Amino acid sequence: MDTRIAVIGIIVESEESVEELNKILHDYREYIIGRMGVPYKKRGINIISIAIDAPQDKISALSGKIGKLPGISAKTAYSSIC
Repeated sequence: MDTRIAVIGIIVESEESVEELNKILHDYREYIIGRMGVPYKKRGINIISIAIDAPQDKISALSGKIGKLPGISAKTAYSSIC
């Protein structure tokens, strides 16, 4: 199956869903190239970026699951390289 490269940008505004977020990311670990987290203490949020190489449906599923978590938002940017 063809895979795509994407970056999922995640903003964590509430820590109530962090444990569930980490479980979801763990479930998709085989597709994750890298992860970077930056705490922004001045605003009380955390910014996470996930680089991923996966089939389109897996990327969409991961981003959707993350976006449904309370206090967390996610957006995905795709590479044109397939």
